[in-house]
Amino acid sequence: MNDLEKFARITQSKRVLRKMAHYFEIYDRHFSRYRNHEVVILEIGVSYGGSLQMWKDYFGEKAKIYGIDIEPKCKAFEEENIQIFIGSQSDKKFLNEIKRKIPPIDILIDDGGHTMRQQIISFEMLFDHIKEDGVYLCEDLHTSYWVNYGGGYKRRGTYIEYSKRFIDFLNAWHSRQPLSLKVNDFTRSVNSLHYYDSVLVIEKQKREHPFTETFGTPTLELLVPKTKFQKFKWKIIKLINIILRFFGLKNIKDV
Repeated sequence: MNDLEKFARITQSKRVLRKMAHYFEIYDRHFSRYRNHEVVILEIGVSYGGSLQMWKDYFGEKAKIYGIDIEPKCKAFEEENIQIFIGSQSDKKFLNEIKRKIPPIDILIDDGGHTMRQQIISFEMLFDHIKEDGVYLCEDLHTSYWVNYGGGYKRRGTYIEYSKRFIDFLNAWHSRQPLSLKVNDFTRSVNSLHYYDSVLVIEKQKREHPFTETFGTPTLELLVPKTKFQKFKWKIIKLINIILRFFGLKNIKDV
């Protein structure tokens, strides 16, 4: 049991804290390196204020914690090193104001309203305000499968379907279809994606084109030279596969 879970189960905050049980391990895995450092945290979704106290206890007195909630009463949860802004996470103007008011973010936690629009707009507006080595965490992604939140399996417009593009962006360095998939700011700024049950964690890091290095001395000749017929056959198969790729169809044969 890590310190976050101990706080919830044993220490217990004076305010209500509601989390899925497996989240504590995820938090600790990705946030532990920030403990007892000067860290800027933004949590979307204050609710009853318990999680803000958990972060304050976990990260220590050097942490500066900000919260966003649409409920004006949440302003009462402000205390030393905790500041709360009242507004909607799907209000682009409001989020732009937040970026002007707070320093670049080390950790962003989206535990807000959990609708597709809210999650997508919050990501698009705030991701660039996360430091180049920061962490973005969006939780309760199971709402991408719940109709009341705009979800549904493979339904267009859900946050899960939206975030699947991130896998392609991360690997865009290797794309040979620049009209369809090209290197973008996400490719250059993200080091890894971590999908868990109901959670996505994105760890940022400046990246350049990956490269391969060769080590050691070869002792075997592994490649057998192709005959002219084999080379011709390879070219035909490759051409067919390029056409199939254009239509998103499966290769007829690997080459």
